[in-house]
Amino acid sequence: MNWVGLWTLTKREVGRFFSVYRQTVLPGLISSALYILIFGFTLEQRISEIQGVSYTLFILPGLIMMNTLTNATSNTASSMLQMKLLQQLPDLLTAPLSGFEIALAYIVGGAVRGLVNGVLVLLLGVFLIDLPVTDPIGTLAFIFLVSWAFSSMGLVLGQLAESWDQLAMMQNFFLTPLSFLGGIFYSIHMLPDWAQSLSFINPVYYMINGIRYTILGISDSSVMFSFWMAVFLTLIFTATAILLMQSGRKIKQ
Repeated sequence: MNWVGLWTLTKREVGRFFSVYRQTVLPGLISSALYILIFGFTLEQRISEIQGVSYTLFILPGLIMMNTLTNATSNTASSMLQMKLLQQLPDLLTAPLSGFEIALAYIVGGAVRGLVNGVLVLLLGVFLIDLPVTDPIGTLAFIFLVSWAFSSMGLVLGQLAESWDQLAMMQNFFLTPLSFLGGIFYSIHMLPDWAQSLSFINPVYYMINGIRYTILGISDSSVMFSFWMAVFLTLIFTATAILLMQSGRKIKQ
């Protein structure tokens, strides 16, 4: 392992989004606050509670997860695609770093961004609406696990995409619908049977269900299955990102 090179590239990826926090951190906090104000406080007049908790509290874990996975994915995807389009990848590929080390540095950078944004929205909920956190350590662990999984997925998308339009299409027609249909604003028990069945094939649903349990102590399905689904996605996306980087497909042109 080239620890110096790995640390340098990781530091670059982490510093890249911290240096433009107005674009990478603040928008997530503002949009989450708006969701709380508009969807939470407004719809709470119609839907008083779900599974024994107020509607505003119910949607907060989903907002945390949406913010986490969106930021983790976009960090690695945008960074990789930007380097491809600016023809900076040849310089990186000639450095004494293996494909594994390059992929790991990118994944860590995206995971840190996802974790930071998720924790900040969690703190926003604690201070804004007195969000109770049943299992703080479990919540942080779950946020980190999902951050790592979707950071790896973002690296795969960044390697496969050849333009900003392609990347936006992948995110807008895949990640965003899965997030909104994953139970952020509702319990799947409120849906008809056929829609509940569709929810069970949505991987993002298990991420939201898992973190909702660690925060509020309620869930729509097996929490252990949600946990193992998160572990499975983390392993699959990480392995795919590393193997794709080592193969050089779509980046060595």
